[in-house]
Amino acid sequence: MIPIIMPQVGQDIPSAEIVQWVKKEGDTVAKGEEILVVESEKAAFSVEAEQSGVLLKILHSEGEVVPIFATLGYIGEQGEMCQEDSEKGMKSS
Repeated sequence: MIPIIMPQVGQDIPSAEIVQWVKKEGDTVAKGEEILVVESEKAAFSVEAEQSGVLLKILHSEGEVVPIFATLGYIGEQGEMCQEDSEKGMKSS
């Protein structure tokens, strides 16, 4: 499983807004495929999948302003659990 990271969209820009998730949780993604669109004060940027797999978890919603290099979600294999999900499962048992 790998994290989806908010890219650095320009010098001296500390954060960007998530404009649209092109994919939703559970969708299959291919390496290089657009998965979301983020926007800074200056421009909009596509964020692409760094590996093929399944969009396991979305951590931030459309409209949220998120710091650069923050984790936005996770891509992994079908059936793989995110660390957050497995921790929730342990707490509820």
